[in-house]
Amino acid sequence: MAIRKVAFIGLGVMGYPMAGHLSKAGFAVNVYNRTSSKAQQWSEEYQDKAFDTPRQAVEDCDAVFVCVGNDQDVLQVCEGEDGVLAGLKPGAILVDHTTASAELAQRLAGSCQEQNNGFIDAPVSGGQAGAENGVLTIMCGGDAEVFAQVKPVMDAYARFSQLMGPVGDGQKAKMANQICIAGVVQGLSEALNFASRAGLDTEKLVETISKGAAGSWQMENRSATMVKGEFDFGFAVDWMRKDLAIAFNEAAKHNAELPMTTMVDGFYEQVQKLGGSRWDTSSLIALLQNKGK
Repeated sequence: MAIRKVAFIGLGVMGYPMAGHLSKAGFAVNVYNRTSSKAQQWSEEYQDKAFDTPRQAVEDCDAVFVCVGNDQDVLQVCEGEDGVLAGLKPGAILVDHTTASAELAQRLAGSCQEQNNGFIDAPVSGGQAGAENGVLTIMCGGDAEVFAQVKPVMDAYARFSQLMGPVGDGQKAKMANQICIAGVVQGLSEALNFASRAGLDTEKLVETISKGAAGSWQMENRSATMVKGEFDFGFAVDWMRKDLAIAFNEAAKHNAELPMTTMVDGFYEQVQKLGGSRWDTSSLIALLQNKGK
């Protein structure tokens, strides 16, 4: 099936530019957002259609992409008489870009199978900047043939996408991704705080050690703002804790210990208590900067 007409459900900081890349790539794009004014704004910017319900948006579409906040948000837009599943035509493919649970992916896949639709769970990594620049990384779970059909479409906003295995494996891969990020950000926070207190020039330090084994995306993109104590942007602490909670639930099923991640999650809880619920995840350093002052 050649995918020409698509729908995008959820126009937040990620979905808005992702849907825009699809429009600019030449696809006919229908959109829906629970805050209708955002959908109207997108429609006026990209000259494609906005709809009042998910069901209306997805009718006659070859593929539908969902990118909302959490499991409950996905169920809200996908199930029910006005939901995505009620409007999908036979043979259409549902792709869920939400970072959610593997159980939700299985539930949606089962519903799609019952009505002759394909399904891919496809959480993304790269943040708002990655979405805006069309360079996201996508971790997918599902059938290989279905993935092959939607991959060229996702290429409009991704620099790399990989089929990790059956349904749910995309979400599990995203859990591993977030576990890695938690450790990297805490290590970077401690290193920068140490360097500042020890009298090192942090700009020269990052310029130097970023070229070696210590280098990371976080170091390249967040170190300068971390030193300045600037966190009013990026991926919110609230969302990171949501993602880590999903990882903890999955880890418990497999008897996989996450001691470092548990510790960092506790630090994020402290950041929330400082009023940093919407701060970027790099705000872990704030806990160290405030000590002894």
